[in-house]
Amino acid sequence: MKKVKKVDDLRPEYKRSDFGTLVRGKHVAQLQANSNVVVLDPEVTTLFPNSAAVNAALRSLAEIARRADSRRRRSQ
Repeated sequence: MKKVKKVDDLRPEYKRSDFGTLVRGKHVAQLQANSNVVVLDPEVTTLFPNSAAVNAALRSLAEIARRADSRRRRSQ
């Protein structure tokens, strides 16, 4: 049976002092500002097998909304 290596262990040639101080969450604000991740509810995820299906559905919905808006503007 193989020995399982601990993830925390550094190789012998490295020293912890070589890395300086670590800052937890250093880039969190930048990630939140530049990210557009959307989490779907579980019942919605069963309807869409992948991100391409979600994108296609949203594009169709956007086109329908665009057409409805243009019809509304013409009738006024």
